Amino acid sequence: MKKILVETSARHVHVTKEDLEALFGAGHELTVKSMLSQPGQFASEEQVDVVGPKNTLKRVRILGPVRPATQVELSLTDARSIGVTAPVRESGDIAGSGACKLVGPCGEVEVKEGVIAAKRHIHMTPADAEEFGVKDKDVVSVKIDSNGRALTFGDVVVRVSEKFSLAMHIDTDESNAACAVNGTMGEMIK
Repeated sequence: MKKILVETSARHVHVTKEDLEALFGAGHELTVKSMLSQPGQFASEEQVDVVGPKNTLKRVRILGPVRPATQVELSLTDARSIGVTAPVRESGDIAGSGACKLVGPCGEVEVKEGVIAAKRHIHMTPADAEEFGVKDKDVVSVKIDSNGRALTFGDVVVRVSEKFSLAMHIDTDESNAACAVNGTMGEMIK
């Protein structure tokens, strides 16, 4: 069986151009720190504080490029620690989701909705999907064999696009539960 690279997606923020300028100043552009596994996606040098009613997460990285809607992706542990609601959702599904405040060096942004815990998912190209015998939006399980913490994740959404590169994304809570490290591989179970 073909294996899938399992990557840990730590807490991060996606911002609109308008929110980026409110946080960092007029005309500000994101600065690439490092490229991510998904083509065209990058971790930026820019970081913001994510403020909830109970606490603040300091220096949370912004991922680029800018998006049509501002979105804050946290683990459920992160969300609870700052006192915000973070429903488990697919990226982009922010209607009715949690609220927080973002604080940058030049200003603040009230995020009325946009805080989520990202639903675990696999990015695939159409060729990958054909090879694995799945299609976009299928829900599968993925077995991870790790040292002392083998785990099978259910409710894994398959996302198919020509723009993707094969990888499964889980958050830090899930990664810690499975004792996943760089290079961890998973086996898809339909």
